[in-house]
Amino acid sequence: MAAALFQQNGYNGTSIQDVVQAATTTGGALHHHFATKKALGLAVIAERVAAEVQETAIKPVSTAASVGEGVATFLDNVATTLDRNQVVSGCPLNNLALELSLADSDFRQAVSTVFDEWREAIVVRLKTDRPAMSASDAQDLATLVVASYSGAMAMAKASQSAEPLRASARQLALVLA
Repeated sequence: MAAALFQQNGYNGTSIQDVVQAATTTGGALHHHFATKKALGLAVIAERVAAEVQETAIKPVSTAASVGEGVATFLDNVATTLDRNQVVSGCPLNNLALELSLADSDFRQAVSTVFDEWREAIVVRLKTDRPAMSASDAQDLATLVVASYSGAMAMAKASQSAEPLRASARQLALVLA
């Protein structure tokens, strides 16, 4: 419930009372599991956001016939979901990174860890597909993929259109071919 509220209203725009009401629980029950709002936020990143990145971004790359096919599948799935939902609320990881990274080093580390795991999964796949690629080139290309998605998602949110994701997918297909 907290993850959805943070996605909808932002971390700072969501109160503990909002979470208690949405979860139809008591403040005491929530505080039993999460002593502070920060603890709840860190748990959302570690458990919900990281799992979503694993399922939507890492798994398609890891299981596809090639890194290019995996990235294309991931971006197409996200764009299709945005079209179906008819609203773009942004990427949960990006939203929290932009809102919280400058404010708190624990949040910065938490979101950075998820980004690092995502990039590393792409690096592993690149090195499998392209054994001659240097480690630094694989790191750079993985960063380009994640940054392209992140920027395209921000643009999609601003325009309320999945087109920036599709444009990025077309260009990444050329780079990853």
